[in-house]
Amino acid sequence: MEGKMPDRVSTFEELEVWKTARELVRFVYAIFRRSAASKDFGLRDQAQRAAVSAMTNIAEGFERLHPAEKLQFYNVARASCGEARSLSYVMLDAGYISHDEHKQILSLVGQTGRLISGLIRSTQARRSEP
Repeated sequence: MEGKMPDRVSTFEELEVWKTARELVRFVYAIFRRSAASKDFGLRDQAQRAAVSAMTNIAEGFERLHPAEKLQFYNVARASCGEARSLSYVMLDAGYISHDEHKQILSLVGQTGRLISGLIRSTQARRSEP
């Protein structure tokens, strides 16, 4: 049937959660291209790693075949969202981002985390199917 959406996505790039995590990565990288923030190497590296970890663990979990492995990677991705959220307060307190930018990071992290939670629930439900 033409125009019908497929029941299942076939690549991680099709996942809304991966797309949202990618937006988070772009935003975090953009912040650390600024002169003051770019010189804070420790915070820059940790914040970028946390955002990238969320995005890449979603992809790696999607590519795994065994449900337990999928869940392991999705849980790491969710934890990386928590790390990115925590680091956003450091960025705010250091004056690297405005309150509006902080709200944008919190929104992206929150949306990504909620979508990952949905992936986890979906994977657990499929895992318990006969």
